[in-house]
Amino acid sequence: MTWSFTAEANIADTFATHINPFWQQSVTQSTFKGKGDVTVHYAWCVPENAQATIVISSGRIESYLKYKELIFDFYNNGFAVFILDHRGQGLSDRMTKDRHHGYVEHFDDYVEDLLTFVHTVVTPNQHGERYLVCHSMGGAIGTLTLLREPELFSKAVLAAPMYGIKPALPDWLASSLLQVGLGVNRLRRRDSGYFFGQTGYVSLPFTLNKLTHSQSRYRLFRALYDEEKALQLGGVTTEWLSAAKTAMDLIRQRAQEISLPMLVLSADRDHIIDNKRQREVVATIPNASLEIIPDAYHELFIERDELRIKSLTKVLDFLAT
Repeated sequence: MTWSFTAEANIADTFATHINPFWQQSVTQSTFKGKGDVTVHYAWCVPENAQATIVISSGRIESYLKYKELIFDFYNNGFAVFILDHRGQGLSDRMTKDRHHGYVEHFDDYVEDLLTFVHTVVTPNQHGERYLVCHSMGGAIGTLTLLREPELFSKAVLAAPMYGIKPALPDWLASSLLQVGLGVNRLRRRDSGYFFGQTGYVSLPFTLNKLTHSQSRYRLFRALYDEEKALQLGGVTTEWLSAAKTAMDLIRQRAQEISLPMLVLSADRDHIIDNKRQREVVATIPNASLEIIPDAYHELFIERDELRIKSLTKVLDFLAT
């Protein structure tokens, strides 16, 4: 099947003439109350004669506003699209005094929000089969959700899923550092604190970025976060990292229980994710197929055209068959 995708040439003009008007005319934005009364923001759109429904679980620091181009592409290829901003990031409520703290108490909180979203927003409005598409941290959240409710989705696609993080420290060392960090927070009587070396939001120039090879898409991403300061999020807190380690350990222990068809896209030059651990976990999932995207950095959905189109073609071919 032939799919149509946006091109990075003149992408700023494409946003002005096509993507932003589409967003204003076709996308519904709203909120719901997640676990613990946290306000969670979401967006959705349904094209005429939608053939199926995609639910997106995004990565750390991301907002659905960063996904406008991807949502536009999915929509124009006949898919209804639903996406939420995970608690503690994007437009959704923060749970700490410092808005830049990358914080969550338990990854199960993300899962509870995603389940609420699917059951109360997606299900009444979906068309056709329901598919899950995840990126990075969203892949860990999506995997935990599949373990919780195995029949929730017909298929799943995970792009650069967070089954391990760099630097890949030995478990004993990672656990020791986390305990020290949590102890410091208790002594200082604060609700959260950055893990060693982490800081508030920093807008790195393109030349220093290790997320994408696409200069135009990277600049649009940073310009969005410079303009919409509410989206800005800093580094991870010790609490987030502790919760992430617990989640990744659980996934490694139980991944073999997942039975639905799954496609995993692995970015071969990923500087964020531990690909060795990621691929070890994927190998234990019975119906998972692994596709390595050579030369790609972490952000497959905003990579340069060659890598992005290759990735998205694999995604839609998998969902359509």
